[in-house]
Amino acid sequence: METFDLIVLGGGPAGTSAAGAGGYLGKSVALVEMANRIGGAGINTGTLPSKTLRETALALSGWRSRRLFGVDLSIQRAATIGDFMGHEKNVTAAERTRTEAILNLRGVSRFNGKASFVDPHTIRVTAADGTETLLSGENILIATGSSPLRPAEFSFEDDRVHDSDEILQLTAMPKKLVVIGGGVIGSEYAGTFASLGIETHLVDGRETLMPFLDPEISKALAVAMAENGVKFHWKERVLSCDASSPDEVVLTLSSGATLSCDGVLVCAGRQSNTASLNLAAAGITPGNRGLVPVDPHYQSCVPHIYAAGDVVGPPALAATGIEQARVAVAHAFGSKFKSDIASVLPTGVYTIPEASMIGETETTLKEKGVDYVVGRARYAHIPRGEIIGDRTGFLKLIFRRGDMRLLGVHIIGEQATELVHIGLMAMLTDSGAELFNRACFNYPTLGDLYKYATYDALSH
Repeated sequence: METFDLIVLGGGPAGTSAAGAGGYLGKSVALVEMANRIGGAGINTGTLPSKTLRETALALSGWRSRRLFGVDLSIQRAATIGDFMGHEKNVTAAERTRTEAILNLRGVSRFNGKASFVDPHTIRVTAADGTETLLSGENILIATGSSPLRPAEFSFEDDRVHDSDEILQLTAMPKKLVVIGGGVIGSEYAGTFASLGIETHLVDGRETLMPFLDPEISKALAVAMAENGVKFHWKERVLSCDASSPDEVVLTLSSGATLSCDGVLVCAGRQSNTASLNLAAAGITPGNRGLVPVDPHYQSCVPHIYAAGDVVGPPALAATGIEQARVAVAHAFGSKFKSDIASVLPTGVYTIPEASMIGETETTLKEKGVDYVVGRARYAHIPRGEIIGDRTGFLKLIFRRGDMRLLGVHIIGEQATELVHIGLMAMLTDSGAELFNRACFNYPTLGDLYKYATYDALSH
């Protein structure tokens, strides 16, 4: 049995971050990953692939050039599956190589196989050939991520019915795709395929797109997606999925309507990958959907066992999982390297167009009884917005009325997920209108949106 200061279970963004942090602190670290390559959903099946496919679709379709010049500069032939997937494979391979290099630099030992607890300090690693290895750890961090839920009514055994992991294994482009679920993943993929000219339908049981967004942003995004070709079916559920015909898959909806297609993408949420860990042997009882309960240091009820990333629940983002893992490792070894995670966290939605937010919405402030003032600035009203041809994007800032401290940032438009970070820095320093009034942004840039949205708020 090999002994380590830290054993990390899972090689996704949170797990590799934890392993790297442990090595940085000079500790002996073992990283256990079940798949034959590291990266988890962040690199292999989720975050990077979906964002790369979005950019590829925009390039192949000439979407930006149509908006900017009013002419079609798309590739003058149907995009093949090779065209669509090629760049994604290059990007993910490069990121895996970079991650491996960091782990090597930090002296992290890697073990490939399925991990399970033998007791609170011992991990059994079972390789694909059945070989077992026992590892002993002073500290253990669970970062095994999550997998797509697969509702029983869908025929996943059929090659035309996919979950959000399987969509990356497409062998041919669908002519008509139905996306089930209008959350972040479903909305992102719906926009990507629609931009390629594929007839795309999105079915959701709610009547609002991603209700966690500011209502103004949510409505604007739904309108933009519809204009880009996404056909919405609100307040609908899929009752059955008939894939018996070789010509089409037929979905029966709760209203009685049917949708026939040659591709189905089911985005019905995700479940924590903890079922096979034998958490009971460690003294841990998982919660709903297999989540591991943790405290603010990401410490479980067993003091030397930590968890980070999707296994601890919302927000379940790659960015937050990475930060959570660093906090956990620093706490485990009494380091001051990172004592806590930021009090405000950004959310980025890589739809077409992008949307991003941080902090309070008008709805949450009304519920809390906080008096506020809103300022807005449209992309079309500043030179940079005109240059890039974004006529629909806008920035919305929410300030506390009394002292004009910034409480919320909401953006829809090109580079929204980058632009939100200006507001993030302001909120982390408890700044507000005075900061943006003093700031001088390069001209012409989208950063100027902050200045003009602030002026708009000050005028009210």
